[in-house]
This record gives sequence, structure tokens and C-alpha cells, in this order.
Amino acid sequence: MESIGFKEWSLICDALGRGTQSVILRKGGIAEGRGGFSFRHREFFLFPTFFHEQITKVRIAAADIPAPGSTIAIQWYAKVERALRINSLAIAEALAPLHILSAEVVRERFGYKGNGLNVAFVRVFEVSPVWVLRNEKRFSGCRSWIDLPPSPEMKMQPVVDAATHEKLRADFDQIVSSS
Repeated sequence: MESIGFKEWSLICDALGRGTQSVILRKGGIAEGRGGFSFRHREFFLFPTFFHEQITKVRIAAADIPAPGSTIAIQWYAKVERALRINSLAIAEALAPLHILSAEVVRERFGYKGNGLNVAFVRVFEVSPVWVLRNEKRFSGCRSWIDLPPSPEMKMQPVVDAATHEKLRADFDQIVSSS
């Protein structure tokens, strides 16, 4: 298992970890380099990022977003089952049942620096025990991928059962194939 972290809003990490989200929609961070963003890692730890404006950018009623602290709790691990670039806003909007982002944010991300979004359908696992890392300066910045220290011994349990996961995967496949 690679010790790679994928930086994502804490509310998105929570939704993935609760099984209420099964896709990641990404345009890319400012520091992604000339090639831009891609799902270059097929497995990774979800590394939560914290800022209070994210609550206005998702379709949930309310949430507690902790202030960034001296530690980061790594609670989930994701495996990319399918990743692709979509160039249709209609398809991006049709993915709404599979994530919690607001329609405005999806449109904004889709149109940022040219049309299109990178989308990954993921299987998420809860890690036990929770891996607590010291929040270091090397984890900051507008980039999606970060190298983490070697992970401790841990157990992983899927956050949704196999039947639910297969239904979500079928829904995803149907949406993205309707281009």
C-alpha cells in the first residue's frame, strides 16, 4: 500500500467515509504542474482540508468544520475503480446523486480554465485505528497529492456493502456512458 494522501475538503472526505458520496470531481490545484490534474494514483488515503467556506459549496444542511489544528486524522482509504475526463456539462450535472457538491460548484469547476472535469468512481474503506499525523508545513499548498510517512499497521473495512457499491457503480457507468 502506497503512503499517498489525496487532499480533499473535510466535508467531502466525511461524505465519502459515510457512503453518501462515491465519486470525486476534480479540476486540479494551482500547483498541479503543466500537465494539470490526473488521478495518477489508484489508491490513496483521504487527507481532509479545512476551511469554513466549504459548507456553502455543498448540498448538506449543516456541519461542524473544525479549525485546522496541529494534527490531521486520516480515517479513510480510497481505491479508484474508474477514472475519466468528462467534457459534457450535462454528464457532470447528472452525477449529482453520487456527490454532495452544489450545482454551482460543479458548473464552476467544469468551466474553470476550459471545459471539463476529471471524475473518479471510488471504493472507500474506513481505517482502524484512525491514523493521526502531525500537521506539517509540507502538507500545505494548493496541490492534490502529498507524500505521507509510512502508514502504521491498520485494518480496513468497506464503508458500503458490496450490493450497494455495485448499484452505485452501475449508476455511475450509466451516467458517464450517456454522452
